[in-house]
Amino acid sequence: MSWSKLKQQLESFLCPSLQGRVEYRATSYRYLPDKAGICYISVDKKNVFNMSDRTSTIKWYQTEQEIKNDADIQIPITNEEMEAVREETKGMVPEDRLKVIARNRKITEYAKELLSAQASLSKSNFNVVATTFLSSSIEESIESHDILLNILALVDRRVGKKRIVNMSEKIKLKHPIVQYFYELRLRSL
Repeated sequence: MSWSKLKQQLESFLCPSLQGRVEYRATSYRYLPDKAGICYISVDKKNVFNMSDRTSTIKWYQTEQEIKNDADIQIPITNEEMEAVREETKGMVPEDRLKVIARNRKITEYAKELLSAQASLSKSNFNVVATTFLSSSIEESIESHDILLNILALVDRRVGKKRIVNMSEKIKLKHPIVQYFYELRLRSL
């Protein structure tokens, strides 16, 4: 599918409050056929999300330790997770340490998922992911581990106000760029 048709289809699915604010843009290299173009998403005419740009306003993590030491990341711990740690340690660990152990385990899982998603995103092709988004259900895109699919779903008009409000806990476990687009959509409700 040509870029202009793909862009037109993606922008037709934008929620009314974000139309004109969120734009899908692409650059191409006319005289360098072996060099792929760069696709990015801009909000209010500012380049917010470029898959290969590490200098954007969104934090790109390099290591698991960066994620673990980031004070902005808040990982909710459930009672079930604490109970699992309590059973593994056979009740030998004090209550306050249970939460620390459960949180550390969850942060490790989160860091691995986040770094994996970033790595696949930097290698992915915007056109391929956008075509996948257009041909799959909105639920699949929201639940996906692919950052770009999450973003496209969050700005989609088929995702209603109630669903956006109910997603707040899940969004805390997503990449900062997904959280940015979630906040953008939440403010535009």
